[in-house]
Amino acid sequence: MQKIIEKASVLIEALPYIQRFRNAVVVVKFGGSAMEDKSHSDSILLDIAFMECVGMCPIIVHGGGKCISRKMKSEGVESKFVKGLRVTCEKSIKIVEQVMKQEINPGIVASLMRMGAQAQGLNGEDVFAVTRAKQVDPETGETLDWGFVGEPYQADVKLIKALLRKRIIPVITPLGIGKDGKIHNINADVAAAALAGALKARKLVFLSDVPGLLRNPKDESTLIPTLDSSDVEGLVKEGVIDGGMLPKVNSGIKALQAGVKKVHMIDGRMPHSLLMEVFTDKGVGTEIVANEHE
Repeated sequence: MQKIIEKASVLIEALPYIQRFRNAVVVVKFGGSAMEDKSHSDSILLDIAFMECVGMCPIIVHGGGKCISRKMKSEGVESKFVKGLRVTCEKSIKIVEQVMKQEINPGIVASLMRMGAQAQGLNGEDVFAVTRAKQVDPETGETLDWGFVGEPYQADVKLIKALLRKRIIPVITPLGIGKDGKIHNINADVAAAALAGALKARKLVFLSDVPGLLRNPKDESTLIPTLDSSDVEGLVKEGVIDGGMLPKVNSGIKALQAGVKKVHMIDGRMPHSLLMEVFTDKGVGTEIVANEHE
């Protein structure tokens, strides 16, 4: 009987959040090791199916870096990275497109369908218009060019909104169409943030391989549960935000500036971390807000 009462208590705790976020759009960036491990992947997708079932409007933007790297290696194509971004040549972009569209995206859709959710894959080039990503290296003055890698400047959300109205979960590849009419690869964090901004989403969730933003990367007890966006610059200068967290945080700040209410950074390896972050009083990761209150 006690276990039954405890289960009821969990549901009661979740109730105000379910009511508060009914019909709220939530963009989830799904990638990294959470996508590589089937048990982690299933846990996240089950959370997303639950979110849709209780009235939220989840959208998935997925990555696929490790799967793409394996495919490139099997095809004899060298993986090259500059400043953490994959250099994508003519041969590479064909492999990226093949893996994204024929393996990863259909796999996510099929898993959601098995869980009782309705889902549909979308090609990112039908959503994102991009410019070619180039950057001047501040140290050398050299112009860095990643090939067919794009920065979104526009997101067409009409089809996505139509799917959400039908209670269908959109699953989107991080690809875009360039001004030259060619397909470009997009960093999945950047793509998710651009989409969340275009939709004025209630939440943007980055799934990562750490519990959230830590003041000391070696000490999980130093987790920062809530971070005001105005404090980010100082934490970057202190070195608290660096490495792989920097592009996530920067993308999150842009999303907040575009009208997203909250950005969450959670550990995708923790079972049902997505539900615990959204539907419980304490949460389990780091939330970044534009102001102190949502």
